[in-house]
Amino acid sequence: MRYPASEKHEIIRLVEQSHLPAGQTLEKLGIPRPTFYRWYDRFQTYGVEGLEDRTSAPSRVWNRIPDDIRDRIIALA
Repeated sequence: MRYPASEKHEIIRLVEQSHLPAGQTLEKLGIPRPTFYRWYDRFQTYGVEGLEDRTSAPSRVWNRIPDDIRDRIIALA
């Protein structure tokens, strides 16, 4: 399940303000500890903006032939 940044921020606030240990609070919320601490680290480093979803798509495809080289190959064919 994906959570918007506002919900992630609210979950962080709930865990920080809870009188229970973080692990118990997260268990009650149904949030895995590694997920929470990944969010928390990004929140500590980048603020609320760090909680926005990041794309999982690569910035470039490793085996893509650049357009200029592809055009030269097609011209030779």
